[in-house]
This record gives sequence, C-alpha cells and structure tokens, in this order.
Amino acid sequence: MLAGLPDHSTKREKRMLHKVQKRDAVRAAKVLASAFRHDPGWNKICEGESDIGKRFRAIFEVAVRFGLTYGEVYAPSEDLEGIIAWVPGKCADMNTWHMIRSGALVAAMRIGLNVTKKMGAAYKPVTDYRREYMALHTFRYLLVFGVPTELQGKGFGRKLIEAVIEKSDRDKLQLYVGAGSEENVKTYEHFGFRVLKQFTLPIIDLPEWEMVRDPKV
Repeated sequence: MLAGLPDHSTKREKRMLHKVQKRDAVRAAKVLASAFRHDPGWNKICEGESDIGKRFRAIFEVAVRFGLTYGEVYAPSEDLEGIIAWVPGKCADMNTWHMIRSGALVAAMRIGLNVTKKMGAAYKPVTDYRREYMALHTFRYLLVFGVPTELQGKGFGRKLIEAVIEKSDRDKLQLYVGAGSEENVKTYEHFGFRVLKQFTLPIIDLPEWEMVRDPKV
C-alpha cells in the first residue's frame, strides 16, 4: 500500500522519521494489517481461515520483529501513520533461527500451519529468484511498506519511501522490492524502480513483480 499523492514537505522534514522500537511491534503490526486488509494476495493466502484479522496481525508482527532485529523499521511519526521496514539483502529470507532470535516465533505460530504452508508454496518462485539475484548483487531489501487506506494521499507513504531511497543512494546500494499489483508497480516506477521479472504465483494464481532501483551516482 502506497501513498499516491505528493506532499509539500521540505527535504529535511521528510528525513525526520520515527524509528520504531520493539515496544511498538504489536501496534506497528496492526497498522500494516490495516494497510493490507484489502490486498488480494494476502486475502487469498488466508482464505478459508477463521479470524483473518488475527492472521494478518501475526504475519505483519513477524515482519516487523524481523525488520527490527536484522534491519530498520520506521514510521512517519510516533503516531505510526504507516510503516516501512528494510533489511540487508543477505537477510531477506527468514528461517527458524531468525524467528527465534527476533522474538517472532510466537507471532509466527499464531499465523497457523495452513497459512504458513500456503505462504511458502505461493512465494517459493520469487524467493528462489531473489536468492539467485542475491548471489550476484549486493542490495537492500524492502521487507514491508504499508499505509492504511484512510491515511493514503497525505504524504506519509512518500515520506517513508523517499527515506529508504535516500539512504540507498547514499550507501550506493540497489533497493529490491516485490510488488503485488500493477498499481504498486507504477508507483514504484515513479520512484525509479524497474521490473526485473513478473511471476504468476502458484496456489493463489496472482501476479507478482520483482523490482529493483539502482542507486543514483
């Protein structure tokens, strides 16, 4: 989920983000669950399960805790109007040890075995592709990025994405992201990303685009 309209903040204001802490993890997960509540991919993954809201919150709590341990997580302000998390490319994949070390194991268990299996099967092609890409490149992985629908168009999304772009340019790192809709592809393209490859995800039969942004020299 992305904020689609520009805002008129100064460059200095855009950089003044709130660094999310572990104490914010549950609240940040709720923000992301709200942002993705209409996402076709995640709804398809959780289809047929009881209490989909609970599954969503658990999925995004795992992502937030993983980002806090292995990368960085930010919000526009302490009010958490949106969330962005990124990790080094070498940390893009989660395993059991990562779950334990990040404190995400309990949240992962709340996702449920069926949903976990569907996630693994559906995203296996893009995970395999990313691993192949990672072997040849050094990049920063945009783990999750969401702004609740009711807060989109207020500049929060732009503030977050421009922060990671600025950091990646400064560090001379590629920025890698997966996009699950044509709308998001166009938005990322607006910020300088290009499509590497498009997939049709098994199990859920939905498209996914793997994208990258080269740092400005």
